[in-house]
Amino acid sequence: MYLKQIKLTNFRNYEVQSIEFSERLNLISGLNGMGKTNLLDAVYYLCMGKSYFQSTDKNVVRKGEQFFRLEGHFELDKSEKIVAKVVPGDQKTMERNDSPYPRLSDHVGLLPVVFMAPDDTALALEGSEERRRFMDNTLCQLDHNYLESLVTYNKLLEKRNSLLRQFAIQGGFNQLLVETYNSQMEVPALHIFEKRHWFNQLFQPVFNHFYAAISSEAELVNCIYRSQLSESTFAELLKKSLEKDRQLQRTSIGIHRDDLAFQLKNLPLKRFASQGQLKSFVLSMKLAQYELLRQHKQKLPILLLDDLFDKLDDQRASQLIELLVKGEFGQVFITDTHPQRAEEMARKFSGAYKKMEIENGKLVS
Repeated sequence: MYLKQIKLTNFRNYEVQSIEFSERLNLISGLNGMGKTNLLDAVYYLCMGKSYFQSTDKNVVRKGEQFFRLEGHFELDKSEKIVAKVVPGDQKTMERNDSPYPRLSDHVGLLPVVFMAPDDTALALEGSEERRRFMDNTLCQLDHNYLESLVTYNKLLEKRNSLLRQFAIQGGFNQLLVETYNSQMEVPALHIFEKRHWFNQLFQPVFNHFYAAISSEAELVNCIYRSQLSESTFAELLKKSLEKDRQLQRTSIGIHRDDLAFQLKNLPLKRFASQGQLKSFVLSMKLAQYELLRQHKQKLPILLLDDLFDKLDDQRASQLIELLVKGEFGQVFITDTHPQRAEEMARKFSGAYKKMEIENGKLVS
């Protein structure tokens, strides 16, 4: 699977641009702020139906414009034309071969993709929401039922929280109404818990393999899935937390509190890791995500690596280049501010590749 061509209209800092890609390695250079990251985000948008960075489309449309359009020509078992037509706040349509999807979620999983950006160190340093998003991003591409369960659970969670706030404002309390939401949330919560547990069992050994390859087996690393559902049933947890939930006016337990605990040499990663170790850790997570998608989707995902060599020492960078050149990867996009590093990678790569330079939202070479 690979992307042959992309057409961007009013997407971020791109006015109108068409770019053709190599089916294997694409090296994109340019100064910061020129549009390298935006180009990768456009590829991600066509695969997932949303931006990797922005939660709302109004922050994606080019300044001063009312709409944006993306068109991608992919090669799977046959040619596939994917189009995103978006008027932020009004209309959003994803099309496959000129036929609109009935639901945007129906598109997720067709074009597996993995994105790594410099700010992904937040996976290790920030709160648990980032790490749940990482699990969800992987599992939604693998299992459409997981995506349905996640959407259902989040909608019910929002309604339950709204109800708790309403009781606090208006006074009174209807336990039967709360329990109605409890019972509806139980099935999707259990499905999400089971799939995340399954994911972590498969993920851990693959993750260890990639970290050892990048760091020359320099450190021992762990990734531990933690969930309140490991301790008790969902129904029992909700029952025990009812009074606390009334006081907090929100649901204090559930799979929306799940986390991944990261360890380096059996110590908390975010407290003891160097910048290079953090980057290696997150990169290994993304490559492990890629491998799981590859195994279970029976196709090679697209790999998007933004500012890949930032905060990597020479040894780790060299190990990473060897891994990417010799590993079982499909189409890879790499951005860098230093064209000479792209030249170094191109010299080591025996397959098809394309080098390009971006300047102010335009392809200049």
